[in-house]
Amino acid sequence: MRQRAIRNLAKLELTQARVTRILDAAAGGKNHFTADRDAVRRYDLAAPVTTTAARAVLRFLCRVVRHLAVRGVDQFVIVGSGVPSGLPAGRQLHDVARKALLDSVPRVVYVENDPMVLAGARATIEPVTDLVRVVEGDLREIDAVLDDRVLQTFLDWDRPMALLLLSAYSLNDDEYFHYVIKRIRQVVPERSYLSLVQTTFDAIPPELLPAIHDLLAMTLPGHAVRTREEVKALLEGLVLVEPGLVWVPDWRPDGSDDACDPGASGTYGAVARVP
Repeated sequence: MRQRAIRNLAKLELTQARVTRILDAAAGGKNHFTADRDAVRRYDLAAPVTTTAARAVLRFLCRVVRHLAVRGVDQFVIVGSGVPSGLPAGRQLHDVARKALLDSVPRVVYVENDPMVLAGARATIEPVTDLVRVVEGDLREIDAVLDDRVLQTFLDWDRPMALLLLSAYSLNDDEYFHYVIKRIRQVVPERSYLSLVQTTFDAIPPELLPAIHDLLAMTLPGHAVRTREEVKALLEGLVLVEPGLVWVPDWRPDGSDDACDPGASGTYGAVARVP
């Protein structure tokens, strides 16, 4: 435990923005640094929708968890950017699942590689509930994530579960992304689900694209951006839950995203049943 804490501290980068923390800063959370707030301001100057888009993503995640929990899914693995403090107290994703379940209680595992998010979640969530675990992991190392001792022992691998992949932006290699989907399909129980969110520039006016590309390269080097067709190809072979692959505000809206133009979210979302 001490060695892991030292390793996490060594990885803590204060001057480079991170997507996890940018999402948190834009949504009004507390787990971020000046570099992350500066990135939000820069994006808002280039295209003034960053805050609205971040909140649209969080609302999408809440709707996904609620939708699946109502249908009896009570195990969730949330990989990347899954513990944003921008969600109000009592409305974290594990709270959403608990409130939606009538006949059982959820088990939720957050998988994160950001040291600040890990420390915050372990300090504020794990001590107050036995039904949530926070583990260190990275979607770019999917085998290590799936083999994690906590995941293997805390969850019941004979019952359905949902995996929410929130860090698709970290996978630049589509071939490896296909491998990630393949590995998940191999190990999850029948009647499980997979959800993902993916950054896109599909709705950005052409005249703004050069500035947005330059800003992304400067603030978030290596951030993967995909078109709708590219994301659709990654989901081939999975059974999409209606309404399919759409802008996050358009996925089963409940009125909470009225202020967000769907394309302005800059993010596609989907939920799929693993056959």
